[in-house]
Amino acid sequence: MTIEEEVFRKAKIDVAKLSEYGFKKEKDLYKYSKNIMNDTFIVDIEVNKDGVVKGRIFDLSINEEYTNFRVEENTGSFVSKVRSEFKNLLEDIKNNCFIKKDFIYEQANRIAKFIKEKYGDDPEFEWEKYPGYGVFRNKDSHKWYGIIMNIDKNKLDKKSHEEVEIIDIKLKTNEIKDLLKLDGFYPAYHMNKNNWISIILNNTVEDTDIMNLIAKSYAYTILNKNSVSEWIIPANPKYFDIENALKEKSTIIWKQNADIKVNDIVYIYVGNPYSSIMYKFKVKEINIPYEYEDKNLKMKKAMKIDLITRYEKGKLSFTKLKEFGVNAIRSQRYMPLILSEYINKLEK
Repeated sequence: MTIEEEVFRKAKIDVAKLSEYGFKKEKDLYKYSKNIMNDTFIVDIEVNKDGVVKGRIFDLSINEEYTNFRVEENTGSFVSKVRSEFKNLLEDIKNNCFIKKDFIYEQANRIAKFIKEKYGDDPEFEWEKYPGYGVFRNKDSHKWYGIIMNIDKNKLDKKSHEEVEIIDIKLKTNEIKDLLKLDGFYPAYHMNKNNWISIILNNTVEDTDIMNLIAKSYAYTILNKNSVSEWIIPANPKYFDIENALKEKSTIIWKQNADIKVNDIVYIYVGNPYSSIMYKFKVKEINIPYEYEDKNLKMKKAMKIDLITRYEKGKLSFTKLKEFGVNAIRSQRYMPLILSEYINKLEK
């Protein structure tokens, strides 16, 4: 992949803004030039009508094209500076003349647009390691109903090696079996294959068919009085010795925050020196009147929680949690589905 392809892979051309930036139209191309490195080099940029960007650098002292910056193995300070200046110019052009896209390919962006229009949900990009993975979550229940990912097609079909985008959605097992007989459908990548399915977003499957299936997946996330939510709640061992409290009994009283329901699952993340999820509880009773206040805590109502599982220190460390998109635990937060499934596998 070229530098230009990498910079503009999630960008769509806004032709009107090219002229404002300084591009000049010549036949079907828009051209722009800029001197860099104290007039040592000139960068020539061309953009075609489809938004494909190509750049070249010329050494003004000898009037020849300079290509060393394209060789990744060249890491000297001078060539790195040239490469950086080139990238900075491309980024500036992208920010001023292109429209940011959430995803790489057109069908993925169309589906994201339809989801926004129908459910009001934007994709959430939770993983620094996987910047192309966008989760769609019901904002009321916090549950996932879809995730778009860019992957090597080899993960779905061993005969193919190309980057593709897919969407994973949740469906009934018997429906998954039927869909897997059709083109464009694959056993779920990165999710439970009994309950999820992957759809390739390369126009093999019609948008309307995908949206109809997403509606079924979304239905699983709608809250009802019997639905179970999972939460991560922080605990500071400086203020409350939870381990000592659990030596006396497995049911304890805990501060109750909004949205908690009976039968919800609560994972307690214990801060330094543990910095890990250490306990899993089930909520047995809520809305218990409990007036308490000190310099560290204020409570007006509490919940009763029963211990289900203990975890070894470090097994679910903060470093491990970050792999699943949990980058901060400052207050009660939802448990990511992918992390919940990982923990359930550990418990088996």
